[in-house]
Amino acid sequence: MTSKFDKRYLEMAQVWARNSYCKRRQVGALLVKDRMIISDGYNGTPSGFENVCEDADGVTKPYVLHAEANAISKVAKSGNSADGATLYVTASPCLECAKLIIQAGIKRVVYSDEYRLKDGIDLLRRAGIECELVVPDEE
Repeated sequence: MTSKFDKRYLEMAQVWARNSYCKRRQVGALLVKDRMIISDGYNGTPSGFENVCEDADGVTKPYVLHAEANAISKVAKSGNSADGATLYVTASPCLECAKLIIQAGIKRVVYSDEYRLKDGIDLLRRAGIECELVVPDEE
């Protein structure tokens, strides 16, 4: 069930996506637990790498982290737990991120844009994780 908080957290994830240096697609993610943001992430290169996500041909470099992976690894590094949290992300998760979401104990994923591949969402639903597409309000 979509709440006003779902829409607001998605709006915040969209703002956070703007931190990404990726040219092809900017994605933002927030991890929320008990109505507190416990982590955030956006797609980009690992810490200490140059902030260039695409090669000379415009292809995404293989080591670029997705927003969900960044948020999950960041919360793990903090010593906090994502168990029972909701992930707000601007694009539906890929299969690799879906595996991380399952292992992190995230119970719900709310996203605002459907990625062309549906295997990530299919896996999340198979694992019993609630997935919800929420279209942002038009201003």
